[in-house]
Amino acid sequence: MTTEMNKKLVKRFYQAVDQGDTNVVEELFSPEWENIDPALPPLQGLDGARTLIRMLTTSFPNFTSKIDLIAAEDDRVAVRASHTGTHQGEFLGIPATGKSVHISATGIFTIKAGKLVQNRVVFDAFGLLQQLGVIPSHP
Repeated sequence: MTTEMNKKLVKRFYQAVDQGDTNVVEELFSPEWENIDPALPPLQGLDGARTLIRMLTTSFPNFTSKIDLIAAEDDRVAVRASHTGTHQGEFLGIPATGKSVHISATGIFTIKAGKLVQNRVVFDAFGLLQQLGVIPSHP
């Protein structure tokens, strides 16, 4: 696949997450897919991909992603994204707060045979916890 096709695939991933669309999992994700994110539980395979999408859209029903920067080389796509949403459901054991959040994330996606095989993501979990009121904000 070309780097442009790889970028298109990653953009479709973000659209699926924003829409809560688990029907496209087989189309976008390889059965060997894994999500590497120190703030989230381990997620693997097609069921893990469905769980990721459901987790985000159940916890934040109006979850929205904006790609701030995207770059591709060979089989990898790097993204800097901003996400917004309202915390309406439990997320990582935190009961719904009704608070609106804005978080930033950086992801490196690996693609093989036209499908996502790995998401390596780091998001501002500390900032999210502050916005949810779980830990104090800076004075």
